[in-house]
Amino acid sequence: MKLNVLIADDHRIFRQGLRSLLEKEHDLNVAAEADNGREAVDALESTPIDIAIMDIAMPGLNGIEATRKMLSMKPGLRVIGLSMHTDRRFVAEILKAGASGFVSKDSAFEELVAAIRTVLSGKVYLSPVAAGVVVNDYIHRGESSGANVFSTLTAREREVLQLIAEGRSTKQVALDLHVSVKTVETHRRQIMEKLEIYSVAELTKYAVREGLTTLA
Repeated sequence: MKLNVLIADDHRIFRQGLRSLLEKEHDLNVAAEADNGREAVDALESTPIDIAIMDIAMPGLNGIEATRKMLSMKPGLRVIGLSMHTDRRFVAEILKAGASGFVSKDSAFEELVAAIRTVLSGKVYLSPVAAGVVVNDYIHRGESSGANVFSTLTAREREVLQLIAEGRSTKQVALDLHVSVKTVETHRRQIMEKLEIYSVAELTKYAVREGLTTLA
């Protein structure tokens, strides 16, 4: 029986190329694609998925937050984070969100296949460069344990901040998150108070710096 794969990445050409390669594997079937985190979450609700290949930097809802939501819906799901960025905040946070692996987009396709086989067997897979980041983070743990967006804001506040940083109006954010405008305004006020940042421009800079969005 083939295993169902979800590819979540906001670059269509990349998704198509990855689909073509994965479907050459005798036991893998690309059952769904998504070009942002919210579509990935929706796909999980309607399609049986065994493993998700999750780009970290996506519009609307990034891969880290999408991973958290998807694993709360289906704890047995396996997720492999995929990114061009291999600094600590990306690698550490996707693993904290529950991903079973991380592969750099600079890696060869064969490494992604190896990662898929590894996480499906119940183990964790990290690209060599990501493994180095994790080890270094462990060695220096406590030396720079300052607050960051993931420790300061709630998951919902991070969603709101990402959407604000990507230029959504309060009404658009409310529609995206299926909440009232008043609720969004409350979240925005709480975000500003927690971060001590009181302009959208500065919030946007902060969101980009913390890796919530790339605005690419």
